[in-house]
Amino acid sequence: MEGKTAVIVGGAGGLGAATARLMVERGAAAIAIIDVSQEATDKVVATLNELGCQAVGLVGDVTRSEPAHRLFNEAVSQVGPIHVMVNCAGWFPRKPILEITDDEWSTSFDVNVRCTHNMMAAAVTHMKARGEGGRIVNISSVDAFKPHPKNAHYAAMKTAVTSLTKSFALEFAPDQILINSVAPGGIATEKGLAAGWVPEHAAATPLGRAAEPEDIAEMIIFLASSRNRYATGENVIVGGGYVMH
Repeated sequence: MEGKTAVIVGGAGGLGAATARLMVERGAAAIAIIDVSQEATDKVVATLNELGCQAVGLVGDVTRSEPAHRLFNEAVSQVGPIHVMVNCAGWFPRKPILEITDDEWSTSFDVNVRCTHNMMAAAVTHMKARGEGGRIVNISSVDAFKPHPKNAHYAAMKTAVTSLTKSFALEFAPDQILINSVAPGGIATEKGLAAGWVPEHAAATPLGRAAEPEDIAEMIIFLASSRNRYATGENVIVGGGYVMH
């Protein structure tokens, strides 16, 4: 990550913030955080700046194409050409399968899939025009590979993210833009702990614990860095053995 400039979508949340911090530790020169929470974004940006990184925060809804492209271009104007983008934004509901409402299906699609598509579209447009390649990492989930009646809409959307990643990877491989996804198991973020499902997931995981955000961030950083020279269109499961492929 030495000298690289990155955009992290959903970068104010637990995994996004951990990824940003690790990028700085690995030498990233500048990071733009895009999120919907002004307060959380300001907090993460302040931390990154204290660590010696040039960090900026941009707040907006990227579930629609126009604001997604506008915010990405604003990131470019503030921190310079973008080498890496990570899509960490997500919405994780739990609800019995027959009780999922139309609005909940729509929200799950917008946040988990449309957001990923819009930001990838903005990133590859920029990277292709620069002609120097790039790296994109999307966040899928182990739920995409194991039935989950308690959160079927989330699992379906993360399956879509995995597929969308492969389609973009194939299209832009000739431009040397390497696009992959990471499928985490349960992560012990503040939100996850508050929701109460972390112990349940830890008990079902062979390693006997939920992931720390940094456990997942390590794989994201590898795929986003220059150390990844040949992997594209791949989905890497980091789930403590919860799902084994």
